[in-house]
Amino acid sequence: MRKSGILTAVFSLPNEYGIGCFSKEAYDFVDFLVEAGQKYWQILPLGPTGYGDSPYQSFSTFAGNPYYIDLQEFIDNGWLTKEECHEAFDEYYESNEWYQKASAKERNNYVDYEAQYYARFSLLRRAYERSFIDSDEQYAKFILEESYWLNDYALYMAIKDDKRGASIYDWEPELFRRDEKTLKTVKKELAPQIGFYKFLQYFFKKQWMALKKYANEKGIEIIGDIPIYVASDSADTWANPELFILDKDSRPRGVAGCPPDYFSATGQLWGNPLYDWEYHKNNGYSWWIKRLKKCYELYDVVRIDHFRAFDEYYFIPFGDLTAEYGHWEPGPGYDFFKTVNKELKNPRIIAEDLGLLTPTVLKLVKKTGYPGMKVLEFAFDSDEDNDYLPHNYDKNCVVYTGTHDNDTVKGWYKQAKSKDRKYIKDYLGVDKATSLSHDLIRLAESSVADTCIIPIQDVYSLDASARINTPSTLGNNWKWRIVPELLTGRRRREAATFLRNTASLYGRL
Repeated sequence: MRKSGILTAVFSLPNEYGIGCFSKEAYDFVDFLVEAGQKYWQILPLGPTGYGDSPYQSFSTFAGNPYYIDLQEFIDNGWLTKEECHEAFDEYYESNEWYQKASAKERNNYVDYEAQYYARFSLLRRAYERSFIDSDEQYAKFILEESYWLNDYALYMAIKDDKRGASIYDWEPELFRRDEKTLKTVKKELAPQIGFYKFLQYFFKKQWMALKKYANEKGIEIIGDIPIYVASDSADTWANPELFILDKDSRPRGVAGCPPDYFSATGQLWGNPLYDWEYHKNNGYSWWIKRLKKCYELYDVVRIDHFRAFDEYYFIPFGDLTAEYGHWEPGPGYDFFKTVNKELKNPRIIAEDLGLLTPTVLKLVKKTGYPGMKVLEFAFDSDEDNDYLPHNYDKNCVVYTGTHDNDTVKGWYKQAKSKDRKYIKDYLGVDKATSLSHDLIRLAESSVADTCIIPIQDVYSLDASARINTPSTLGNNWKWRIVPELLTGRRRREAATFLRNTASLYGRL
């Protein structure tokens, strides 16, 4: 069945406390998708973020981001007051020079992660201290069911707080190597903080599952996003070092990334530890199966980021400052997906197969039967044989105008070469690019691709200031938010009408 949907990060939604979360605005966004005739809401990874704020570098592959917890539930429970919430953020903002100078629109348009770290966390701790959660039967059930990852994660975060955010590689050797006697002492000393992090995960899951249920009941399915790798400084690497290629001191021998390409002349150095695939295979990929089962609790469809690494992965020597001198190593190949399909009964997966695709990668994607991705911003390089041009698609794919790693259509077109601009207009059959974002949306929707996903920025024809991420850069990524007026009144009605009419015209309702 032909369907379409919208790509919007949770953090990009409006909310009065500086970041999108599982609040009434998220439910309202689901209603917008229904009005717009959409069937999917694609999000970015939901894991807790650290340095750089990237959802692709999380403290845990199983945990959820506490920033997304709606404070209103704690207000309703009597654990916080509305005044306390506003005061906590106001106190932070009064000392923030940028915030004082920014306009109301600028304040609503970007996430201030420092404010979340200081103001929101102080409120979450206050709510925990005032709660009676330990007597809640549902909470006790959650603690038991999630213990396979939750205990290590909560302990990791408690120690990290105690060490003022220090990386696991800077912890005392006894802690880093998980000496049993040392961990027993630490668990006793940090019990309140461990309890706090379990409390956060309970409310994250409780609120997200309620939002997902609401979406599903309205006919909206969630496409989740799973990064192939975990962060070097994470509960996963600390608790499960055997899963990775490490040296005798339990430090990475090599790290992940990709070679020089369209995005970066020196490649992308991600820094994640690489998997010991031989170990995983010998253990029936049990950790991966647990990871994916967790995903299917949270999402209806899973997009696997950097799918090509299952065929071959890029090994960059640990300590290199760029990704230029890495080399390719064989991944687990189809053996991994054969196991996944058997254990999870043919899960719904989207293969992120962008970038340099070798014949063996293409063969693997085809053998799995999973739909790959087609991005229109990659299509117009004056080459009629380009695989991203719609006339070269088969229906088993997902077409996007752009992804979270791309500029918006408007920003992309502004930077395009003159010959490529001409090709774009010729392909679309237009004389001017005045409505290019919507023209490309129509092109995507009209294609034979079974699924069409559009970034919300392109729905509103926003410029490069609305870009989510520029690969291989730090400082200005993962911040963009939708200003409230885009999802209310005339702007909302116009966007919903355009999307519904386009979906209807091209058989996607």
